[in-house]
Amino acid sequence: MDYTTVNCPFCLERNTREIIAENDLAYAAFDIFPVSEGHCLVITKRHVSNFFETTSSEKEALFSLVNELRLVLEKKYNPAGFNIGININEAAGQTVPHVHIHVIPRYSGDVENPRGGVRHVIPGRGNY
Repeated sequence: MDYTTVNCPFCLERNTREIIAENDLAYAAFDIFPVSEGHCLVITKRHVSNFFETTSSEKEALFSLVNELRLVLEKKYNPAGFNIGININEAAGQTVPHVHIHVIPRYSGDVENPRGGVRHVIPGRGNY
């Protein structure tokens, strides 16, 4: 995938999306393809594709918003838990090469067996 700031959907949509929270280096918005009610993304304002290439200030800004979102989502949706995830590079499932963190509210009974959570990104390998 060869995205630049010119054709990156996060860069293009930043001014048209409903912003839930933001700081100087990052912003949070609802995912347009949510896997649960309240699924949000925390996105760097700077166009950078790999989480490991973000500055320490950007990492701090991202996780500050993750914490802020938790409070907003708990108040609005009352989830029973959360999954927080970052896909880095295509092999790990990253489809938009612009750093973003998924904040996914979880609800009792939303899957048959939630044990292992994010361990199930590789089907059949997460059970223990």
